[in-house]
Amino acid sequence: MRKVLPLAVIGLLAILLVVSDHPFPPPSEPDRESRTAVVALGDSTMSGEGAGSYEPGTDGEDGGNWCHRSRVASIMKTQVQADQKINLACSGANSDKLRNEQLPQLRRIAGQNRVVAVVVAIGANDDPHFAEVLNKCFEAWGKRSDCTSSVAVEWSKRVRRMVPKVENTLNAVRQTMRDSGYLDSSYQLVVQSYAAPVSPKMARSLQNLSGCPLRTSDLEWVVEDAVPELSNGLRTAANKVNARFLDLSRAGEGHEACAGKPETEWFTRLTVDWAGLKNEKRSSHALQESFHPNALGHEQFGRCLTEFLAADKRDGACVPRLDGTLGLTTES
Repeated sequence: MRKVLPLAVIGLLAILLVVSDHPFPPPSEPDRESRTAVVALGDSTMSGEGAGSYEPGTDGEDGGNWCHRSRVASIMKTQVQADQKINLACSGANSDKLRNEQLPQLRRIAGQNRVVAVVVAIGANDDPHFAEVLNKCFEAWGKRSDCTSSVAVEWSKRVRRMVPKVENTLNAVRQTMRDSGYLDSSYQLVVQSYAAPVSPKMARSLQNLSGCPLRTSDLEWVVEDAVPELSNGLRTAANKVNARFLDLSRAGEGHEACAGKPETEWFTRLTVDWAGLKNEKRSSHALQESFHPNALGHEQFGRCLTEFLAADKRDGACVPRLDGTLGLTTES
């Protein structure tokens, strides 16, 4: 004879379904709790574009995969208490691509490991199209004109349009983790902003094809307006989903491309894959590494991220120290 659940029990189950994040999480591997992981999601600044040492299959050799996922990307250089550091970021990714291509991988990883932190860098390839802006500034230098007059007037609108897209993506990250049996409080969700890769303080002798072909007025706008405004937009999106925020807008000060000697710079100068230019399938990516953090930059960003993951403040910023390293300052 089939037993009938008392009405009180049925009511309790209904309440659980309504108020709980995930009262009945999907089954995970029995030993998931014994394997910890930190996961990186996002675009080129997180994948390791410009740092070299790319993972096999991410340098255009397999079906046009140009993620340029580096073995020395900042997430791999963090010193965190985790068994695995997993980089899912891909150069060129925007919010849509992160949700469609990276979140299914996060779901699988979250089911196999206990994810303790998810670090996200996304937004620049949405409405701001920051890489395209730098390309326009490069083209303007060649035409002896400026790019600021055409881009600056609409920059604020671009950033405002970006914010809800990043917010939706971060909510999707949250939901992916909930669907995998995680409480929001059981892991860190960190949103990381972007560092200015260039500076108006560079020597005029380097403002050419041998270094950084960009006009001083355009460089001033990038550093003083574009990058800070982009960071503020990302901070807004992070706050809306109760994520932590790490501000990198000043992280490259004194170490930008063409700011000094190459061995002290944390960003690539104009970089050309000359061999790739001769290959029809690779030629369109010949300049892809330009003005991205290099291996030294990723090492420093990883240092600051390590400090932030161990801190108890909601927000923080990475700022160069007097000893030449990158350090964390926290905000209440």
